[in-house]
Amino acid sequence: MLWAAVNLPPDTKSARKDGREALQMRPLKLELGYSAYAEGSALVELGLTRVLVTVSLTDGVPRHVSAKEGWLMAEYNLLPRSTKERKERERHKLSGRTAEIQRFMGRAFRAALDLSLLPNKTVIIDADVLQADGGTRVASLLGGYAALYAALDRLVMLGKIDEWPLSEFAAVSLGWFGEDRILLDLTHHEDESAWADLTVVATKDGDVIEVHGGGEGRPVPQAVYRRMLETGLGQMPELIKTVHAQMRKPLS
Repeated sequence: MLWAAVNLPPDTKSARKDGREALQMRPLKLELGYSAYAEGSALVELGLTRVLVTVSLTDGVPRHVSAKEGWLMAEYNLLPRSTKERKERERHKLSGRTAEIQRFMGRAFRAALDLSLLPNKTVIIDADVLQADGGTRVASLLGGYAALYAALDRLVMLGKIDEWPLSEFAAVSLGWFGEDRILLDLTHHEDESAWADLTVVATKDGDVIEVHGGGEGRPVPQAVYRRMLETGLGQMPELIKTVHAQMRKPLS
């Protein structure tokens, strides 16, 4: 069980519909090397949410990027039967939600990756949601981190990079349900009824990479927002440790 390193009011510890405590993560499982062809890949299971993440490394960078630097882009997609009702493929135009998540993922990974150590290389992270039950962007980031780590590790073994370019980081979602009730790692059902939701991405030392979210139809009190952020940051060391244990790669 993963718990925040902050003191929360007693009423945040009540059990949830799936039996978890308020600040308990769903089971997290990572299977590295799921794709035979990608430079890095991971199948992520976070409760009932399942995401396949692949990492591709290609030569060349976009025109707006110097060849002395590298570039990273992220793509996110919900497959047609990843949800209870079939979702149409986004062939010609991305929905606002999909575009938002792709930008969010791209910013997070670019903040964590020193692209100056990957000159004239483009890193492409593809996250395909096979089954969605809340936390798909969190699962995409955790799986993307593991897959990217594997791809970079391979470059090190091949002697193609001399310095390690990736910061250790993780992500988690939180929701506010009125008064002092805060829940960690929301399911889809919980997310629908939250008064506010937040996704926190940070390093193991607690340095913030991305914070995304806010109130759902109402403002969030400052004290609640701070508590949500502190709770999320408190998860990072143990969550990163859990990811690395499944990758069988020691922390730096």
